[in-house]
Amino acid sequence: MRATAATILAVNGMTARWAADGLSPGELAKGTTFSAVGLWPLLAFLADGACDPARGELEDALGMRADQAGEAARGLLGALGRIRGSSAAIGLWTRPEVQVHDRWAAGLPDATLGRLSGDAEADKKALDTWAAERTGGLIPAMPLYPDRATRLVLANAQAVRTKWLSPFHESWLTPTDESPWAGRDLVGLSRRTSLLDRVGVARTSAGRLTVLQVLGSTGVDVHLLLGERDSAPGAVLAAGMDVLSGIHPVVPGGLLPLGEPGPGLDIRNVRDENRDHILSVTTSPFALAADHDLLASADLFGLTSAMDSDHGHFPGVSDTPLAVKQAHQSAAAHFTAEGFESATVTAFGAIAGCGAPTPRYVVRRIGLVVDRPFGFLTVHRTSRLVLSAGWVAEPVDRSEAEYDDEYDEYDAED
Repeated sequence: MRATAATILAVNGMTARWAADGLSPGELAKGTTFSAVGLWPLLAFLADGACDPARGELEDALGMRADQAGEAARGLLGALGRIRGSSAAIGLWTRPEVQVHDRWAAGLPDATLGRLSGDAEADKKALDTWAAERTGGLIPAMPLYPDRATRLVLANAQAVRTKWLSPFHESWLTPTDESPWAGRDLVGLSRRTSLLDRVGVARTSAGRLTVLQVLGSTGVDVHLLLGERDSAPGAVLAAGMDVLSGIHPVVPGGLLPLGEPGPGLDIRNVRDENRDHILSVTTSPFALAADHDLLASADLFGLTSAMDSDHGHFPGVSDTPLAVKQAHQSAAAHFTAEGFESATVTAFGAIAGCGAPTPRYVVRRIGLVVDRPFGFLTVHRTSRLVLSAGWVAEPVDRSEAEYDDEYDEYDAED
């Protein structure tokens, strides 16, 4: 079972809307990460068992009809499982008095099926164990809290890990005076390559956007997004999604004009004994963790009517009237010298209802310094499915005790 082009378009569309409209200023100010891939299948399974008006709202959020959504979600989860270094899992826990319809439960691929005891502490421990095991410890706890009123928990755990084809080396990052990070002694990650098309510039609705592709060994890449200094974080992430979808063309590094054609870039022609062109990159590592209350953006995710506990909304799931009481996502992302890893656990809780030598050649030298807040997209290279996204608001401060050593210059082909 595979993810169709329509499914990828729908999931990436949710990523773009979440980036543009679903992140609060507070989240962006401290840095955040999120995954529509972790959320979309759960909404699809809920839509498959929902009745109107919740069904219609979920269809709008999904970008797909409810009678197609369950099959699309199964294809998406199957595709995630086939990406090297990636995993996805579904879990369903119910109280004994909730009898889930066999047809609906059978549509949850390889789901963990469990019982809620009504003992909040014991139930939370069991859910936390599942979350930690399914994400290799990146997400140590289930992001919701079952209580005596909780009748059903539906969760998705998703993780991805990749090593860079060409590692970075740790260095120093000295921000310019115009950067909000100015005056700080920061950890940097640097590397060089002769492949100039790893960087490019697009003109977007958010202004010029510099996009750096960092290739992973598993077919999963990370796109770093550096926007104009005055561009809003959500606008930069949304612009990055537009670039990925082909709405805004990218001019590759080898065709960019000299000077500063994009944020963070400096391009010049120099004389050198080596005929290879060089792209030099310095950026910031990051380690992000975020928790999202999805009901705070209920309209965005099609959950407004489903929250009304005066009615049941999911007759296709169970004859027991059910309403959504909790909806959360916990997400983590780590970008290091060696590679990248991210994970999310997304969960819904339902109650009963009534994220030199003499130069010989003229060669191009491109320097990219990412020394201020930036965005990122984790992208499956062949399908263009965005696995996670986020905004890096804070760099890593360098401890003099840890980074006194000089580093040799690293020169590698990406």
